[in-house]
Amino acid sequence: MKLVIDDTRCKGCNLCVMVCPYHIFQEGRTSNRRGIFVPELDRPERCTNCRLQPLYQRRLCGVCQMICPDQAISWLHEAPFEPHKVVIEY
Repeated sequence: MKLVIDDTRCKGCNLCVMVCPYHIFQEGRTSNRRGIFVPELDRPERCTNCRLQPLYQRRLCGVCQMICPDQAISWLHEAPFEPHKVVIEY
């Protein structure tokens, strides 16, 4: 699974930045074409939902998606054998 922020729907409220327990969101530094600073992803491979949702076949966190008032956060399925980075934190 891959986390995606739809910059056409996001209004830059930064609620996802505040609630994410894995701190994968950062406040946006560059504005989009509407002048809104959309949050950026900082090492999204730390997100348990992105890493482990296919393994457990259920949502494990999803707080960012639930808190987003504009429904701008979603997950995309990746290709079956697409290489991706895995982070193990101690």
